[in-house]
Amino acid sequence: MRSPMGWNSWDCYGAAVTEDIVRQNARYMAENLNEYGWEYVVVDIQWSEPTAENHEYHPFTELCMDEYGRLMPAVNRFPSAADGKGFAPLGEYIHSLGLKFGIHIMRGIPRQAVHRDVPIMGTDTTARKIAKTDSICVWNTDMYGIDPAKNGAYEYYLSLFRLYASWGVDFIKCDDICREMPHCEEELKLLSRALKNCGRDMVLSLSPGPALLEKAQLYKDTANMWRITDDFWDEWQLLYNMFERCEKWCTHTGNGCYPDADMLPIGALRQDYNTEDRTKFTPDEQYTMMTLWSIFRSPLFIGAEMTKFDKFTLELVTNKGILDMHENARHAHQVYRKDINGNEMILWTAVSAKGGTYMAVFNAGENEADITVPLSDTELEGEHSFTELWSGEKGTGSAVHLSIAPHGAKAFLIGD
Repeated sequence: MRSPMGWNSWDCYGAAVTEDIVRQNARYMAENLNEYGWEYVVVDIQWSEPTAENHEYHPFTELCMDEYGRLMPAVNRFPSAADGKGFAPLGEYIHSLGLKFGIHIMRGIPRQAVHRDVPIMGTDTTARKIAKTDSICVWNTDMYGIDPAKNGAYEYYLSLFRLYASWGVDFIKCDDICREMPHCEEELKLLSRALKNCGRDMVLSLSPGPALLEKAQLYKDTANMWRITDDFWDEWQLLYNMFERCEKWCTHTGNGCYPDADMLPIGALRQDYNTEDRTKFTPDEQYTMMTLWSIFRSPLFIGAEMTKFDKFTLELVTNKGILDMHENARHAHQVYRKDINGNEMILWTAVSAKGGTYMAVFNAGENEADITVPLSDTELEGEHSFTELWSGEKGTGSAVHLSIAPHGAKAFLIGD
């Protein structure tokens, strides 16, 4: 399984994305990005909230819900969901483009379902009896947790995922669960079991981070990807911190399980405030981000309004050499992180599943760096041919001589 690649509505629209916006981004992906491996279109948080405006939540707001306590899309924002169709028409449209459809959910059961004590589908129990009312999200008021020990708890999650299966959902981003260990551990296991038994294959993504390193096996057993950071935005310090996170998690990547460095805050962000808010990352910082995410094999999810891509941003996410590294890098790890001529230099390496060795060199310093990297640093001896993936420049030798801008990166495929 390739590490998932797609688009998520959070960075650009928060809780306020609409069906028209989702469809326009899906069309853009199908026409411009799908051939490069980008395929998931994910509607993020509070799609059931009729009055959502931006990245801020309305506390204790009324959500759209069916008679069994399952949230439904707000029809004023997703018109095709009318008459109980839910996300099925939107999912069908996205599939018609050759793409895959994803949605965000919160762990647990809606508080309003518990307060109304609605029945749980296929059982003789009710929402109030399965709720764990002291298990709440500290940043969102929509849900109570579910007590896995209660009769009907599994059946509720199963009814939820069977509904999503009927909508054609391919990807579930489950929030308020990844870092909430150990008190959510049994609920995660219950949720994961229900998802696996719902009759449709779906990727399970856990948020928010930072994930707990000591729970790595739990995440692998229950999910496909899990966030290793809290929300990642376009700030150099957050990107700088990601090197340490990736170093710690790199040994846990593979076999359909991927530590997730979070979305790519590139291009046009925060569109819900009616501003032209483009990423604050410099071009070199964006090269660093894409290079690190790709050699590490993090899932890649674009956070921008894609129809506002400029030439640079489109080329950033369609570089074949970098995306081949994202697909084929194996055993990626940090070789060193040290001062070289007054700059903090970081070297990562990986082997390619198709032959050859990947090498990524990062300048985390504040000045341009002119350095020589012996190929022996990647455990290669003698002379080899190599290609710099961003520029396509080729060379041969036993060392690579290069200049890297501040906060910049170069990536190489050595041999082939």
